Amino acid sequence: MSLAVSPADQDGLCFWTATELAAAIGRREVSAREVVTAHLEQIERVNPAVNAIVTLVAERALEEAAKADERLAAGAEPGPLHGLPVAHKDLHDTAGIRTTHGSPLFSERVPDRDHLVVERLRRAGAITIGKTNVPELGMGSHTVNPVFGATRNPYDLSRSAGGSSGGAGAALACGMQPIADGSDTGGSLRNPASFNNVVGLRPSPGRVPAWPDRVPWGQLSVKGPMARTVADVALTLSVLAGPDPRDPRALETPGSAFAGQLGVWTGGLRVAWSPDLGGTVPVDPEIRDVLRPAVEVFASLGCEVEEVSPDLSGAEEVFLIQRAWQMELAYGSLLEEHADRMSPDVVWNIEEGRRLTGPDLGLAQLEQAAVFHRVRKFFESYDLLLLPVSQVAPFDVRLPYPKAVDGTPVETYLDWMRSAYLISVTGCPALSVPAGFTPGGLPVGLQIVGPHRQDWAVLQAGYAFERATRTGERRPPVAIGDGPRTGRPAGAPAEGGRR
Repeated sequence: MSLAVSPADQDGLCFWTATELAAAIGRREVSAREVVTAHLEQIERVNPAVNAIVTLVAERALEEAAKADERLAAGAEPGPLHGLPVAHKDLHDTAGIRTTHGSPLFSERVPDRDHLVVERLRRAGAITIGKTNVPELGMGSHTVNPVFGATRNPYDLSRSAGGSSGGAGAALACGMQPIADGSDTGGSLRNPASFNNVVGLRPSPGRVPAWPDRVPWGQLSVKGPMARTVADVALTLSVLAGPDPRDPRALETPGSAFAGQLGVWTGGLRVAWSPDLGGTVPVDPEIRDVLRPAVEVFASLGCEVEEVSPDLSGAEEVFLIQRAWQMELAYGSLLEEHADRMSPDVVWNIEEGRRLTGPDLGLAQLEQAAVFHRVRKFFESYDLLLLPVSQVAPFDVRLPYPKAVDGTPVETYLDWMRSAYLISVTGCPALSVPAGFTPGGLPVGLQIVGPHRQDWAVLQAGYAFERATRTGERRPPVAIGDGPRTGRPAGAPAEGGRR
């Protein structure tokens, strides 16, 4: 029988880890309905200030939670995420719940099937509570769109929450959900994790299958998990990962491989530290200052740390070509009739894709192969690569993107994301883990990159760093204050299903 939870304890449930919540629900020390209710009340308290969750299905979630409790009481074996509330990224299809892509062109779209990541989370027992905000068509690392407006950083409401999984990052930081799903082409899991003091993993390509996907071969985009702790990211990955016949890139390693115990740390690793990728990537001084002590943490953990960078020449061209090709392929058919309903950045990137030639695409393939082999050789000498996740701290939420990085002008919405998107080109797993705060109290993440397909090694390193620093335990003021109360998230109707 479920134990009664007092209102005070119920508020506290919102900052229990996913691992703790799942274990407590499985032991019937707290009910799924109590957990979901606590998170819905936190959304009511906090979401009007940050605008992270943009479609809410509260009644449906409570009904599902009640059914989950009934199944458990009847003796059913709980899934690893049994009873945990999740708001899915608004790029991921959810059957019967609108999925807008942050675009007026899709503002009333209600899919009839779940994306594979949603399907797997729900099969593991997670309960859908809504959708999290994204940039228009998921483009860029600043979450703002003409449908719902901007998601604000919970550590400073005048700043950006990053993107494209910005709504997910802010919702996690504020205790509105314990885990989240996201996607990452040029940093969309890592940048918002850095901006919101949470953890985001860009897994190896194919680690988390994607379906539906019109062009499953050779894209830079991957799906992956976010959470407040590395252990919770690993738990979520254990559900999301594993083969699926609908994705030809899907790796055969089962998700259960990531359900093991983190914390086996032997030290003695060879760690490369690159504050600016060998001077090729500008980084604001305050980011360097925050991350410099990270090197000392790894040294204190018994690692041999050396300042050195892999040769990523050519990665810039690869990313920009593949990104433009991907955007034209996905949205080019809409340009003729709807350009006036798309942001200038969206139109520009689609048009860049239209200018590509066959030799351009061939060059990108050749260059990416060369990058892969140079990085492969680099990791024969080093076990890990450390570098900044983001080149800047969270910036003014009113800006489309930062105007400069360490005095270098930013010309497009992509230019300030190089420290993340150059790593995307390598195909290596990369983790963003909380590393510190600027003097103004803004979060900064450390990017931990591992060799090809060594996702578990990256998680182990992130876990050791997390335990040594405990930076991720610092909560944003908006999440623990009284805040405004309202029955509906900013910019969203009370319910997000079919009308």
